[in-house]
Formats: sequence, C-alpha cells, structure tokens
Amino acid sequence: MRNLILILGDQLSTTLSALQDGDPCRDRILMAEVGDEARYVRHHKKKIVLLFSAMRHFAEQLRAAGWTVDYHTYDPDSPLTSLCDVVKDACTRHHPARLITTECGEWRLHDDIQRWSARLNLPVEILPDDRFLVSKAWFARWAQGRKQLRMEYFYREVRRQTGLLMTPEGNPEGGQWNFDRDNRQKWTGTPPAPAPWRVEPDAITREVIDLVEQAFLDHYGTTDDFHFAVTAEQAEDALAYFLDFALPCFGDFQDAMSEQEDWLFHSILSPYINCGLLLPRDVCEAAAQRYYQGAAPLNAVEGFIRQIIGWREYVRGIYWLHMPAYAQQNALQNDRDLPWFYWTSKTRMRCMHKALDATWRNGYAHHIQRLMVTGNFALLAGIRPEAICDWYLAVYVDAYDWVELPNTLGMVMHADGGYLGSKPYAASGKYIQRMSDHCSHCPYKVSKVTEEDACPFNALYWHFLHRHRDQFAGNPRMTMMYRNWDRQAADRQDAILKRGDWLLGNLDAI
Repeated sequence: MRNLILILGDQLSTTLSALQDGDPCRDRILMAEVGDEARYVRHHKKKIVLLFSAMRHFAEQLRAAGWTVDYHTYDPDSPLTSLCDVVKDACTRHHPARLITTECGEWRLHDDIQRWSARLNLPVEILPDDRFLVSKAWFARWAQGRKQLRMEYFYREVRRQTGLLMTPEGNPEGGQWNFDRDNRQKWTGTPPAPAPWRVEPDAITREVIDLVEQAFLDHYGTTDDFHFAVTAEQAEDALAYFLDFALPCFGDFQDAMSEQEDWLFHSILSPYINCGLLLPRDVCEAAAQRYYQGAAPLNAVEGFIRQIIGWREYVRGIYWLHMPAYAQQNALQNDRDLPWFYWTSKTRMRCMHKALDATWRNGYAHHIQRLMVTGNFALLAGIRPEAICDWYLAVYVDAYDWVELPNTLGMVMHADGGYLGSKPYAASGKYIQRMSDHCSHCPYKVSKVTEEDACPFNALYWHFLHRHRDQFAGNPRMTMMYRNWDRQAADRQDAILKRGDWLLGNLDAI
C-alpha cells in the first residue's frame, strides 16, 4: 500500500489537502472514534453525536466515491484508546509507505502527531489546512512587529485579499468597513424569529445517539431533540435556510437575547464550518451574493461575514502564533473555581439561567450570551481562566481549542493582558437589560446595587474595576468608567464593595 491517509473528525471536507493527491486504487483512508479524543473534556453529548454521526456519514460518502476506508468505531472495551493506537494498529495491518494527514486544529494533538514518525517507524507528512482563508505563515507575517493585534485591521486586510464586499475600486461596500453600530437593537418580538432549521436523525444518527447514551452517560448535556446536520448536503440546506429566513434580520438583532427564543436570527452554522461540512469561503460568498441581489441589507451581511473572516480567522492566527504558552496566561491572577451552576444552570440570575439552560439543551448559545452573560460573569467573579476555558470547550458543539481558547482566555477573560482586546468586556446588569427582556423575569433587581435583591452583575462590576484599578486606570477606553466610580460617595463605594465581597464569597448561592 502506498499511503495511509488519516482524516480527523473536524476534517470532513472532500477538498481536504490530505485527499488531493490521493489515489483510491493505491491509498487507504483511516478514520477513528477514540476514547481519548471524546473524553479529554466532558464534551456535550450532542457534540459527540454530531461528530461521530458526521464522521460515519463522511466515511460512507468516501466509500461511494471509490475509496477504501478503515473506520474504527468507538468501543469502550477496545484496547485502542488513543488516535496513535489506532494508527499504529492500521500500519501494522497494512504496511503503508507513509502516513499523510492534514494539520489538526488543536496544539495538543498536533504536538503528539509530530512525534508519530519515530513511534510508527515510517514517514509522516502533515499538510497545511487550506480550508482557512489565510495561512498560519500569512498571519505571522501580518503580526510581526505589532505590540497589539487588533482584529479590525486584520479583518480589513482579509477583505482586501479575498475581495469580499469590496467594490471594483478596492473600497469597502457602503463606504465603511464595519457596521457594528447598526447591529445592537433589542428584539421585542417583531419581526418574528424563524423556527430553527432541523433535520430528523436517520438510522446512523439514531445508532450514535444510543451509543452516546450508553457510553457517555456522565457527560454534560442531553441528546434529546438532536436535529443538527450530519452531512454536507444537510449543512448546505441549513445555510440556504439561514440566508432565506434569518440573514435579513441578523444584523439588527445579532446582539439581542430573548426569554422566548434560543436562536433568534443566528445562523447556527459554526458547528458545520468548524467540522468541515461547510467551507468558510463558500458561506461568505453565499451571504455576499444575497447583498448584491438585494435580498439582505449590508449591515447584516457585513456583520455575518466579519464573524467568519474576521474573528474566526483572527483567533486561529493568535492561537498558533502563541501556543502552548498562551494557554497558561492569567494576567488578572484569577483564582476562583467555576461555580457549580455553570454545569446545572441552577441559579436565580435569569440571564445566566437562560443561557446555561439553552447550553445544556442545545449545546449552543450565541456569541453575546457567551461573551456578555456567562463570560462576563466569569470575568467579574475572577474565575480561573483554565476552568472557564475547559467549560466552554466542553459544552458547545462548535468548540475546538483553536477557536475557543483565544476567544475565552483573551476576549472574555482578558487573561492575556490586553493582547487580543484593548479593554475587558466587563459590564453591569444594565447591558443585559438593554439587550434582552431577562431582567423583567428575574428576582434580582437591575436597578439596585447594594441590596440583597440587587442584580449581582452590578456590584461585581464595580468590585472588578476597583480591585483591578492598577491594571486599567491608565486605559483611555476605561477613563469614563473610573470617573463614574470616583464620583460616588465613599460610603456608597464601601457598601458596593461589601456587597461584592459577599457575592464573591458565596458564588454558588447566587
């Protein structure tokens, strides 16, 4: 046999670099469901179902195209518990001349694969993942010499490089790069949000659901009402549904939260992009086409595309530029454990309960729920970055270390000292009130700060600013915050700090 081609669970693309020079007559493909990858954090049950089912469907697609596929199905009693175990076993059986794979997304596994050649006693060729719009080398060149990396400037360079939403003269459509200021409306029920796209589980998916319920009973979340796409064709249908029914309103309400709706106008396409069922460039071009057809406004299309070619590509570049040291950063010296209600959703804070309950049920919450509710609380409470990063990695179906770690450690927790974001995304309960209807259903009062029934976000916000004054008082973007703090009477400041101390000492009781 010439080559053994290893395809990972987030590489479910027929255009994958490892497949491009392959020969179905002389090469063999290997795919594997292994315990080490499924259990290194307590991944949400829906995430395991999504990946195992999508992998099994992709293997069938490859076989239909003429490939020979060795597929290692998860078996809790198998002695082959790691990916290397499965590869070594396949090499022993088939004697390939070399192993070929596309570079993986996580530093942990990449570091391991780099050692495989000596373990397997054969050449291991790791090819670039060209499904991203910019390479690691391109990002490193862009970042060279910059003290701080601002996503906005990176985003503009990628827009120029790809031509997305650019005029023939080389200018951004609409005369400006970013329409974020237009995308902060509160949703009050009008226009009605579309029903979430769904597909009923087929026989393969139902078999995987049964497996997960038996073998991963102790994992987070539920498999109930599983309706994610598990094939490229289904993912294309989900994309078309979003473009038709949600994209026109996505921009206006992309930061909104609601008591009644889990999804609102969000695409829920990140699980498919991140595992390879959809390619990011294709998704962006399809959205841009809706703008040129007059079917979606520019603020919606630009905001959606920015999430993909801006944040997604940007955080991937930061991840590979600074790992593994990046994962150890803790600039604010946070030392508190993650409150248990992150796992149970049992808290009286209505906004937290709604975000956590949706996460438990769906394996998904949108970016504002992650950043400004669950993330904001972790920032204000001083949770250890490692603890909250592991939680995000475990509970979301679209979470992979390369995208989750910089978003959480840098953007949410400001643990990198401001390298990713110029200021911490800290906010009081007033932000949540402005962007949702949660506060009117909450036993805590967003109008209060020091009382027992005051919104916990309020005192924690001021407490956070007070205890980190040395780090942030000189930040020009935070001058107004400290001016507002200093204007308050000394006795009120003392009462706020006392309330904050109590909350920090009793996080699980909130």
